Amino acid sequence: MTLKETIKSLIAIKQQEIPVAYNPRDVELPINTKKIITVVGVRRCGKSTLMELSIERLLKAGISPRQIAWIGFDDERFDAMQAADFNSILEAYMEMFPDIPIKDVYFFFDEIQRIKGWELFVLRLFKNYSKHIFISGSNADMLSEELNTALRGWPLEYKEYPLSFKEYCQFTGVPTDSYLEKDLALIRSSFESFVREGGYPEVVLEPSRVMKDKLLQGYFNAMIFRDLVDRYKLSNPERVKYVIKRLMAGMTKPASINAIYNDMRSQGRKVSKDDLYDIADKTCSIFLLYKVTKFDQSFKKETSALPKYYCVDNGLRQSVLLPGKDDDGILFENVVFLHLLRSLPDGHKICYYRGDKECDFVVQNDTTVVELIQVCWDMKEKETRDREINGIREAASFTGCKKMTIVTREEEEIVPDTFGTVNIVPAWKWFLGR
Repeated sequence: MTLKETIKSLIAIKQQEIPVAYNPRDVELPINTKKIITVVGVRRCGKSTLMELSIERLLKAGISPRQIAWIGFDDERFDAMQAADFNSILEAYMEMFPDIPIKDVYFFFDEIQRIKGWELFVLRLFKNYSKHIFISGSNADMLSEELNTALRGWPLEYKEYPLSFKEYCQFTGVPTDSYLEKDLALIRSSFESFVREGGYPEVVLEPSRVMKDKLLQGYFNAMIFRDLVDRYKLSNPERVKYVIKRLMAGMTKPASINAIYNDMRSQGRKVSKDDLYDIADKTCSIFLLYKVTKFDQSFKKETSALPKYYCVDNGLRQSVLLPGKDDDGILFENVVFLHLLRSLPDGHKICYYRGDKECDFVVQNDTTVVELIQVCWDMKEKETRDREINGIREAASFTGCKKMTIVTREEEEIVPDTFGTVNIVPAWKWFLGR
């Protein structure tokens, strides 16, 4: 089968499939902005579904399925494709539907960043043919930096993640707006399941525990081999896995690449520190891990301090690591981070505070700290309570921020303070905005 025939086949298959029923997501893509719509996020989190949901809305608005040209590039038949081959897409569609003007076609390109030189094709398509272009990709560098440079401000970028807790409840049929005691008990129980199993859509809908783990391990291996080893030409996949697992295991604590380097050298593994830093950075670029720097008013001190790493999904982490005694607290802090991340306004960033005491998250807008977040699974013990409250107080004194929140498993209280009010809130309420 030639490349053009492959493209025709994919377009025809998708047109035959649509419309497909999907659970709605929190993010909704606009459908008629005359901008290039880009969706970025980790592999299998639901980027394609967002585009499918957009197609559903287009059909309801009167667009014919024949006007939809969907091509998924995460297909081995495109492995040898080069930039010069992109014109085959236009040729294939025009041969299939000579009666439909190209300007009226809605193009959906899934994982297009796998083909080198794709940016110039998209720019040509947008400038000369169609203003209806949707792109998804699982690489931050390709779709955030290079796209904006090549396309000179035309794209609108949307970020997608595994399910939020609200979406998790929608997928599992848990009512989130009820105040009945039985429903509140169900929400609490569902939150604990959410913390343990994460939010990958396909995994959440899979009833078998064994299959859940197999799916997650498959995702992890695909990220290692397709997104890191193949894409970035990284050698030694086992080394890549080792570094990522070490960062996952030490999640929520400052991570020392130097310590990992020394451990690997003591095991007789030949490796350079630069290689390890590169692996960590590349892993963040595919959205598997997120790096959080220490808050400091000095940029030099902030960037030189050890960062923390958080994982895109708890279920993914648990599927590749052995259970640990501190898992409850680690997984709880990770889901709080992910919730903060997905709701973070443009221009804001998340850091952590460490002085004499600690505060888990410092939310900044430029140089202004707008909120302090402390995370604690259980505050029943006085020593734990004092540590968490004193940590957020010290951070408030240092940053000048008066908005202080401690997210807990169950506790709920308002604590007046000289620096402001400390709001202690149960996680399920905080996640649902109740």
